[in-house]
Amino acid sequence: MDIEPHEITIREIAENYVDNAENGVTGYNGRLNIRPPYQREFVYKDKQRDAVIETIKKKRPLNVMYWVKNSDNEFEVLDGQQRTISFCQYVNGDFSLNNRFFHNLTATEQQQILDYKVLVYFCEGNDKEKLDWFKIINIAGEKLTDQELRNAVYTGPWLSDAKLKFSKSNCPAYRHGSKYLNGTPIRQDYLETAMKWINCGEICEYMSLHQHDPNANELFFYFRNVIDWVENTFVNYRKEMKGIEWGVLYNIYKDKVFDTAKIETEICELMADDDVTNKKGIFFYVLTRRESLLSIRAFDNRTRRTVYEQQQGICPHCGQHFEIDQMEADHITPWSKGGKTVAENCQMLCQECNRRKSDI
Repeated sequence: MDIEPHEITIREIAENYVDNAENGVTGYNGRLNIRPPYQREFVYKDKQRDAVIETIKKKRPLNVMYWVKNSDNEFEVLDGQQRTISFCQYVNGDFSLNNRFFHNLTATEQQQILDYKVLVYFCEGNDKEKLDWFKIINIAGEKLTDQELRNAVYTGPWLSDAKLKFSKSNCPAYRHGSKYLNGTPIRQDYLETAMKWINCGEICEYMSLHQHDPNANELFFYFRNVIDWVENTFVNYRKEMKGIEWGVLYNIYKDKVFDTAKIETEICELMADDDVTNKKGIFFYVLTRRESLLSIRAFDNRTRRTVYEQQQGICPHCGQHFEIDQMEADHITPWSKGGKTVAENCQMLCQECNRRKSDI
């Protein structure tokens, strides 16, 4: 890839700056694509954005930026999107610094910012060279997420539409399901989660298959169906529902009819049960009946030692003597049948007897 240095003023870069869903983010009088498909959304926090403007006002150098020069003499930002959007937004009047918007500055202060020169390297090369270089120069700074790197590989109309639906601050996926998902749309967490659900974790396979589709409607309709199913199955929202792998449950149980009132009653009981230490596991348990998902509270070491001494090291099932580290604490009355994790309900079994009991 050929690289050529240039000094370009903020005045030139911010000329006719546009940022909207339909036209993307452009500047340099329409010749610079500031957010190509492989780039992340704007993720700078206020403190980082303000630091860019302070650097410019103090006439200190910003880090070098890289633009790709296309055959039609237009450009796309390879590295420097966050800084570019920061100063373009400020000049555009989108935010203030120390309670002063750009239009509140004196003419001299405005000219100082507009005349500030940014060092930009123009790069020319094929698509593979551009993407390889993009990954290399983004090792430092705001680290790319795995999904942002996947986006760099599977660009196309499908990804552009998927980012509109899953990757904007107030995108449809956020409005429909934010209280059920971890992460944020702008770091591609929602897009990654939806693809993981729909294709059983094989994200690259799904993106490769759909890369040239005209839109991402299939993925969004699936995501919306998952959230609707969750809200219809679990009638009361609880904070523990955030971040659960809902797509896994939906894929298995979407066609099964449940007694939702009965499910809600059981959830209430399990939430109040001190022996259930993994409250998130409750939502899987009420459908799968897999007790291990609840992480039932274990007997503590003090109780184990007390019961061991009371039994004089004898396993009540086989009648043999064992050292304490050869025995395991067991619920006499199983938790599933109402037994609690208290000393009165504890017995020490040898490992073999405890295994046999668990297999019954």
